[in-house]
Amino acid sequence: MAKYRHGLPLTKGGRFLTDGGMETTLIFHEGVDLPHFASFVLMATPEGRRKLKDYYIRYLELARSAGVGFVLDTPTWRASPDWADKLGYDAEALRAVNEEAVGMLAQLRAQFERPGQPIVLNGAIGPRGDGYKAGTMNADEAEAYHRPQVETFAATDADMISAVTLTNIDEATGIARAARKAAIPCVIAFTVETDGRIVTGKTLQEAIEAVDAATGGYPLFYMINCAHPSHFEDALDHDSGWIRRIGGIRANASALSHQELDESETLDAGDPEDLGRRYRAFVHRMPQLRVLGGCCGTDHRHVGAICQACMPQPAMSA
Repeated sequence: MAKYRHGLPLTKGGRFLTDGGMETTLIFHEGVDLPHFASFVLMATPEGRRKLKDYYIRYLELARSAGVGFVLDTPTWRASPDWADKLGYDAEALRAVNEEAVGMLAQLRAQFERPGQPIVLNGAIGPRGDGYKAGTMNADEAEAYHRPQVETFAATDADMISAVTLTNIDEATGIARAARKAAIPCVIAFTVETDGRIVTGKTLQEAIEAVDAATGGYPLFYMINCAHPSHFEDALDHDSGWIRRIGGIRANASALSHQELDESETLDAGDPEDLGRRYRAFVHRMPQLRVLGGCCGTDHRHVGAICQACMPQPAMSA
């Protein structure tokens, strides 16, 4: 099968699945210790890599059974300098683990990809700081901070990058600028609070329009992530042009606030069927949606319910 790179299937129509909440699944369902919520540390051992592959395979088998494409994210949400320093990784080790993560997913693509069911390799990037706080970098600082990871992905078989759980306009702008300079397609995903606004208080419209203005509209599209659909359903003005820039949703399973989730010692898995119905409503009103998956608290059951609700494919069991 062809390697996609800049001929991304995401730009050619169709709807793709992606995975759920990797870290919450590994920690709460599988009892894996992830220091600083960093799943990339599992790349260091054969056992860890096996756990990651087993995690991905559940989703890849689901997508294959449904006959749909899949966006396969690297386990590198925390694989940037500040987090790596806390975990004992120097710059060279960090570069190597980002490269190896793409290599591992390329092997899975070779195993699972089928004609008409493309698998897109996506380099996952997370925020420099806490995914629930605003951060203090300006756009230039954000570009400099994230550039090494972006450039590493651009030199691998990764087809694109996604910056997820972002909380502010400046960091999103910096990452998009770094992606443009590295000539790799990018997606920007904002986390919203229970009022449908990002952490800084800006609306999704303000955030998307500001990043587009600062980057010449470079992101392929934007996603909403790490919030329950009930938190942002009413924030989407379906009569406005900006909403057409939203191309993906990765919602939380739980309707709890971020503070409540942060303080919880148990996992609230919500209701997969209800989540699927809410996604179906989004797809009905936003036909431009290309990527559907989950975030905190979701697993293959939730993504299976989303697939059944939103994609005209044969019925399958979660």
